[in-house]
Amino acid sequence: MIDHDSEWAVQSNRRAVGIVGAGPAGLTLGNLLREAGIPCVVLERGTREHVENRPRAGVLEHRAVQMLAAHGLADRLLQEADRHGSCEFRVDGVAHEVDYATLYDGQTHYIYPQQEVVKDLARHYVDERGGDVRWSVSDVELHDVETPEPALSWTNADGARERLECSFIAGADGFHGVARRSIPPGAVQEFSHQHGIEWLSILAEAPPSTHKVIYALHPDGFAGHMLRSSTVSRYYLQVPVDDTVDNWPDERVWTELHKRLALKDSDWRLNEGRIIEKRILDMRSHVVEPMNHGNLYLLGDAAHIITPVGAKGMNLALHDAEVLAAALTSYHRTGDDSGLRSYSEVCLRRVWRAQEFSQWMVFMIHRSPEPFLSRLGQARLEHLIGSRSSAGYFAQNYVGP
Repeated sequence: MIDHDSEWAVQSNRRAVGIVGAGPAGLTLGNLLREAGIPCVVLERGTREHVENRPRAGVLEHRAVQMLAAHGLADRLLQEADRHGSCEFRVDGVAHEVDYATLYDGQTHYIYPQQEVVKDLARHYVDERGGDVRWSVSDVELHDVETPEPALSWTNADGARERLECSFIAGADGFHGVARRSIPPGAVQEFSHQHGIEWLSILAEAPPSTHKVIYALHPDGFAGHMLRSSTVSRYYLQVPVDDTVDNWPDERVWTELHKRLALKDSDWRLNEGRIIEKRILDMRSHVVEPMNHGNLYLLGDAAHIITPVGAKGMNLALHDAEVLAAALTSYHRTGDDSGLRSYSEVCLRRVWRAQEFSQWMVFMIHRSPEPFLSRLGQARLEHLIGSRSSAGYFAQNYVGP
């Protein structure tokens, strides 16, 4: 319906669910709702091309892949992803392998870049299931989220205002998105923690130098080698707090990676390539509790930020989408709102467990400036390497419960 008397032309479309954000959480939710016959609209500020080519995470847990496969969303993933069941800790130039698949029921990780997950989800939702995504929107506003009839309004790519009247709104637009910021101050509790550590994140067009993730502990700081594809690798370097990318020209990056990842008495070599991305990661954690306010439900980074240690971020986002989709489906089919009422509790149980494990790993693989704490972290790693029970704890939490 077009209202020609308003300042902008406003198109009002009645839909059951409005989803803000076309990342893994938003598109997974859209697909699951579409599969259940529940109409929804996804709003995304970026173009489809931008969203489908934005490099982010790349590790999927066994449980997440099973969920995607159960809904027909993992066909290409299962064909192309590498499966990993072990990782390596390098300490003082000596490699220690942990076979977590053997320790935890044969479960593995799937190495598959997040942008490929998004491409698959967008293809299923838009191209195959006829889902509605409004790309390149701006000035998104949330209205009346505390009432039974919330709404979204935005400016479309042509500059016109549109409005969507909803039964529910799902905020999957990240920590800095409009959804979380639309919750009134004091309506939810927010838990934050700064770990006092920063990483330089590097993405390079370099074939992986390893068949497993490497966590290297070095007197000069942590280094990590993560796999993304047969031609692209992700690396991490611990850097001083408040450091900048400008301090890390490519030559210095490779010199430091060679030094921190080096093995004694080994012919292992690090492959180099063109660096295509460098950014500083502020290692922080943040949790919103509860993960909803009225009929606004938060998913993924809008609800919780976790360090990259342990590769939990995308997996938690997919779990949020799965739980919310099941709750909305039950409500729309039977009127049972118990799933909606328990959404936050169910998701936060997994979120806090992941946060605890991430903190456990952060403490273990980084050397603290305080000698006592640094020695405790070293003792934890020695216990992991030498104790099957400690390795079992690591395996269960690392690959995902």
